[in-house]
Amino acid sequence: MREVAVDQEITAYNLAGSCLERYVASNLLWKKRLNMSLNGSCLCGQIRYRIHGPLETVLNCHCSMCRKAHGAAFRTRAAVRTADFEWVGGESLLSRFESSKGEHRTFCSMCGSNLVTLFEENPEWLGFALGTLDDDPGVKPEMHVFVGDKAPWHEITDDLPRWREVPDY
Repeated sequence: MREVAVDQEITAYNLAGSCLERYVASNLLWKKRLNMSLNGSCLCGQIRYRIHGPLETVLNCHCSMCRKAHGAAFRTRAAVRTADFEWVGGESLLSRFESSKGEHRTFCSMCGSNLVTLFEENPEWLGFALGTLDDDPGVKPEMHVFVGDKAPWHEITDDLPRWREVPDY
């Protein structure tokens, strides 16, 4: 019965049109999932993490750094509160690279998987690659950012909002 309720909340989230509607639907979904957590890992499985709180600001980033770090047209990422994130195993295998002043991308030193980004100016939040989740997060991207930097060979074909930078909330 609980799974049906969660599925209905996911459907409400996916059908929501505006960012505000998606935010409200996302928070309702997380209230239903209070006793649930999300698990993730790197490609080789040596580094594992768990998230115990809501995912915020799910987006597709087309900046050149994300494209290069992920070897793809864009990076789908979410924000999570640092307090809601825990390393479950393999934390000693994490390597860091300061890709921008005050922004440190972490990756597995064994397989190279990009994991979380640490922000010196905003240490209570992490950015993480949604593709490293082992579980279905029940959320979808809300927007595209840095579309002016997108790969020239990639065409955005959905109707999500497009921004030159990350919009202020």
